[in-house]
Amino acid sequence: MIQVHPADQRYSADHGWLKSNFSFSFADYYDPNNTEFGPLRVLNDDIVAPQRGFGAHPHREMEIVSIVLRGELKHEDSTGHSAVTTFGGVQRMTAGTGIIHSEVNPGDDEVAFLQLWFTPDTRGLEPSYETTQYEPDQLTNRLLPIVAKSGGNGIASIHQDLTLYLSKLEAGKALTFTQPEGRRIYVHVLEGDLQLNDSTSLKTRDAARITQTPELTLHSADGAFFMLIDLP
Repeated sequence: MIQVHPADQRYSADHGWLKSNFSFSFADYYDPNNTEFGPLRVLNDDIVAPQRGFGAHPHREMEIVSIVLRGELKHEDSTGHSAVTTFGGVQRMTAGTGIIHSEVNPGDDEVAFLQLWFTPDTRGLEPSYETTQYEPDQLTNRLLPIVAKSGGNGIASIHQDLTLYLSKLEAGKALTFTQPEGRRIYVHVLEGDLQLNDSTSLKTRDAARITQTPELTLHSADGAFFMLIDLP
């Protein structure tokens, strides 16, 4: 089953310095029918103005992934980590028993990034943080893993049985993704158009929540940049 969530039906918030679109219940937006998809609890599509950001604030018992699409994102936390991430970079933070962190835009241009929260497969973990770098030219016409439980070269590790992929599909090209029965797939189009199993059309910032579909064909007529998450 493929359930489409159009971009214009997301909850939008505009605080001047922050423009955000929420795919799941978050902050002032609460819908009891839209709180999670498997362990995926939050997907915020954020744009932050230059020299602004999220000041120090706490988290617990959550795996938090930030994927920078353009600009610069600076992270600092109570464990002593500090890093600036740009396009091609991924941040993964295990909040575990408790961590305080900040996320700010240190640059002169806007920063656009995806912020994803996942419930961990184990509670009471020691807080941790890492940054990884993938090669953007490796995205073309393939599903490139950038976050996975086991981690790896250029792949952030995460305490959950999931794999997060990015792909840039050229016009007229197609990919096939398979997974065991009983798992979920989440697809989020960042740019362009995407056809799923020749029956479902997605446009920029549309998403699909997919169940009971162990084989998925992805095709683009005009080209697409998208994220796919294999979830339990």
